[in-house]
Amino acid sequence: MKAAKPFDIPKALVWEVFKLVKANKGSAGIDQESLEDFEQNLSGNLYKLWNRLSSGAYFPPAVKGVAIPKKQ
Repeated sequence: MKAAKPFDIPKALVWEVFKLVKANKGSAGIDQESLEDFEQNLSGNLYKLWNRLSSGAYFPPAVKGVAIPKKQ
């Protein structure tokens, strides 16, 4: 019998989150991979992401900070 993954994350949830990011016109992260690049192997990329998330092996890369000028 297969051991359960430490985190119970439904695959459908990963798909729904991807659709939200796409609808929001998400931008490339620190790795500069665009949504278009990610979609070249969408099924495989979503599976890898789900597998890493649910097994506890996913460690997000550093966040790219962008300063937004504000009126004083």
